[in-house]
Amino acid sequence: MTISLGMITFDTTDAPTLAGWWARQTGGSVHADHGDEFVLVRPSSGTGPILAFQQIADPTAGKNRIHLDVSAPDREAEVDRLLGDGATLVARHEVGGFPWVVLADPDGNQFCVAQASDEG
Repeated sequence: MTISLGMITFDTTDAPTLAGWWARQTGGSVHADHGDEFVLVRPSSGTGPILAFQQIADPTAGKNRIHLDVSAPDREAEVDRLLGDGATLVARHEVGGFPWVVLADPDGNQFCVAQASDEG
């Protein structure tokens, strides 16, 4: 028996707003079937994990231990677009010729952006 990845859940104090932000970034669609307490972003392609946003009163402090890695054909253009829509720059890294940019969403959740052709 094996498991499959079905959903990645973010704790947040404003589930609808953060879900809307991630839906804009991924091209997904927001589904608030469970009210504002638990909001989903379903991928437009129909494949890939669902992003979920769970309303909580007190978010965990400190750096998140799990983060998303995303890719784009033009990393720098995508980083500029994300920054223009409310992300913040955390750091730029390169290891062994593999560069990536660490950003944070409006709630401070960190994620990495790589060049699509750099992944492998």
